[in-house]
Amino acid sequence: MRGPRSIKVLDKGFVRLVEFMGGDVGVVAAARVCTGTGSKGETNDRRLIAYLITHQHLTPFEHSVFKFHVACPIFVMRQWIRHRSSSYNEISARYTEAKDEFYAPRAWRTPDARDKQSSGAAPGVDQARCARLLKRAYAEAYAAYRQLLGLGVARELARLVMPVGIYTQFYWTVNARNLMHFINLRADSHAQWEIQRYAEALAGFLAARMPWTWEAFLRHGWTGTNGKLDDMKRLVSSA
Repeated sequence: MRGPRSIKVLDKGFVRLVEFMGGDVGVVAAARVCTGTGSKGETNDRRLIAYLITHQHLTPFEHSVFKFHVACPIFVMRQWIRHRSSSYNEISARYTEAKDEFYAPRAWRTPDARDKQSSGAAPGVDQARCARLLKRAYAEAYAAYRQLLGLGVARELARLVMPVGIYTQFYWTVNARNLMHFINLRADSHAQWEIQRYAEALAGFLAARMPWTWEAFLRHGWTGTNGKLDDMKRLVSSA
């Protein structure tokens, strides 16, 4: 299973797979090197991967690696980079002019009354007015940025007026072990809605490139709550 090379996320974001190495066979090879053996056929190799995830013997998954190109709002990246067991390189607004690309939510949410980490539907909120306020703030911020540049201010200072809703781009290199950890935390319903969508996109790449690992992760590693992933787990559990 190969899957797409790029997945659109939110209104202007994306996750694109740049490079990939290792895969399920790489995990098997890394796990069996200690006994001087290799593949023992698909059935046994799939059982091995399931065993490794079930018993948290996860270092073999560090030998399968994904390199992604990501575009997301800055506030999403600030949550993303809390996952430090991976490598990042971000576009720099010191060296390039910021683009007029800002995130606009399709619906405004209110805080969850019982869970401080969550938000939910907001039937009493004036959605149109919220959208107008955000659009005006973005327009004013970007106009101020262009004016500062026109006055000769360095890009590294002109960017100070930019809100966290502006899009940024970065390269992210992560092994399968830490990718599963990211998905387990960030696809969960307790994570912010926006980063959940990115975690779902990443799950799609893991499922396409490492189907044995993905199935074992759903069965034995996934501990969160997410409609899409929960449906997938029910399907593999009933197979």
